[in-house]
Amino acid sequence: MKESVTTITSKGQITLPAAIRRHLGLHTGDKVSFVIEDSGNVMLKVPKYPNVASLAGAAGKLDRPMDMKEMLEIAREDAIEERLHRR
Repeated sequence: MKESVTTITSKGQITLPAAIRRHLGLHTGDKVSFVIEDSGNVMLKVPKYPNVASLAGAAGKLDRPMDMKEMLEIAREDAIEERLHRR
């Protein structure tokens, strides 16, 4: 296990040490998230989809185009199924 220490500036900012950036594959402009776990531990994570544009193609492709009515019906069915599974 390695530990890197950094300092918080008067603006509440930190600099991620180079070793951490390299390990996470981070570059200028990339996003990171801080996650507070139930245990109280704080994790630094790299979001899989840091912005809407990065979602392009994530869901794959449809065999055929769908109209809005079809998409809404599928979403409605998924929501009902999700509610039933929570019980």
